Amino acid sequence: MNLQEEQKHMKTISKLMAAGALLTVTLAAQRPFGVMTSSTPPDPATIVANQVTRLTKLLTLSASQVTQATTIFTNALTAITPLQTSLHTDWQSLQTAVKSDDTATIDSVSATIGGLTGQITAIQNKADAAFYAILNTTQQTTLSQSGGIGGPGFGPGGHGPGGPPPPPPGN
Repeated sequence: MNLQEEQKHMKTISKLMAAGALLTVTLAAQRPFGVMTSSTPPDPATIVANQVTRLTKLLTLSASQVTQATTIFTNALTAITPLQTSLHTDWQSLQTAVKSDDTATIDSVSATIGGLTGQITAIQNKADAAFYAILNTTQQTTLSQSGGIGGPGFGPGGHGPGGPPPPPPGN
């Protein structure tokens, strides 16, 4: 390799190292995936209001539809909240049972988690169905094309009112 090629090669290596350093600094400055910037989650009214606002923009909801949607999603979120609290507690119990090799409790708590998850899913989908029923044909088509019914982003929190159940603690 002659001197000119060697200098060109060194410049390329220097540029790659600078880009790598910049990428490292940029990634280090980012918050970890899934970590919230606030320690307090939004209150239920804010969750519903944000979702109804998003749906209003997407579907051009009328004032009457906004009122109905707010009621539908608020009622669903109110019904889901205590179930999610129980689900969180049960996940903690399950982790304790795993650590102590308590297979009977693992079976029992797992069945309870399944039942709670089923109840939450039913409430979410009933709310989604009630919301879908207040839409006109054009709005229903728009919602379906956006991945709405059964897709991401439908209902408060992403998967019907309140979002998906919380993940197990420590995961």
